[in-house]
Amino acid sequence: MEKLTYKNAGVDIEEGERFVNLISPLVRKTFREGVMTDIGSFGALFRLDIQKYREPVLVSGTDGVGTKLKIAFLVGRHDTVGIDLVAMCVNDILTSGSEPLFFLDYFATGKLSPEKAALVIEGIVNGCREAGCALIGGETAEMPGFYQNDEYDLSGFAVGIVDRGAIIDGSAIREGDALVGLSSTGLHSNGYSLARKVFFGSLKMDVSTYIPEIGTTLGDELLKPTRIYVKAFEAVRGVVRVKGMAHITGGGIPGNLPRIFPDGFGAILRKDTWSVPPIFRVIEEMGRVPLEDMKRTFNMGIGFIMVVSEEEAKETVSLLKGRGFDSSVIGTIVKGRKEVRNG
Repeated sequence: MEKLTYKNAGVDIEEGERFVNLISPLVRKTFREGVMTDIGSFGALFRLDIQKYREPVLVSGTDGVGTKLKIAFLVGRHDTVGIDLVAMCVNDILTSGSEPLFFLDYFATGKLSPEKAALVIEGIVNGCREAGCALIGGETAEMPGFYQNDEYDLSGFAVGIVDRGAIIDGSAIREGDALVGLSSTGLHSNGYSLARKVFFGSLKMDVSTYIPEIGTTLGDELLKPTRIYVKAFEAVRGVVRVKGMAHITGGGIPGNLPRIFPDGFGAILRKDTWSVPPIFRVIEEMGRVPLEDMKRTFNMGIGFIMVVSEEEAKETVSLLKGRGFDSSVIGTIVKGRKEVRNG
């Protein structure tokens, strides 16, 4: 009987080592001041410059990309989902006013393809560079029999820092404050189970289907990366007082915005104050999805919201535009239940 080895069982250690060699030059491009270890260490070390902070507070977050990965598998494109992974994590920790410091990833697959996995890491690197954080560690798991050989899963972990006195937690929000909505690039990384059901189930489309209403193929539209809003906050920090920030993910605006409201306050959204990207109209109309379900599943064109005083709203929009972020005043804070209503 042939001898049984780890490689025969489906795990190729040499391919794993080749993968590390492929990605090391990419990962080093993200290194920033504070990184103390190179690729391959058992633990990633990062030195905090606490001189910049009176009372430094670490902020952490973790997330994944979800079933958007299924689109990457169908299209055969793997260099963008890493951006989504970083965005979903850093946008969350950004809402407290933190500066992203470093990022770690977890990549799991049935059979490791170093070239394909390197493309995923390339996306993570690009996301980290956009967010200004270092990719200082990660884990690659080859798990034959658990995942399909041509599929993989991703999760990520971000750590940031903020001075305790500068934490943004929504407690300063008051009646009359303005909601400044920053545009999304599309679905971002949420609602893909519903979108896939509509397009590939009900409508029997495939990723190469050209949709005139959106002006591109379905695959290209659904793979648009989640926008990273770190530079948007950098544009307004210290110039206007941001009282609260919300990352609009699964649950849409109604499910995410109230999370930052103090007790006794809600919000009214102003109708027609932003452009809803065509992809959402296509899903709603072609898929016959109720509007309320759309609003509670997707971001509907608003990926991030900042709460500022009414007096500073116009300046906030101007500052964001100067950094390339389309935004508009989309609503107002009101007294009442902690919920979002349409005005």
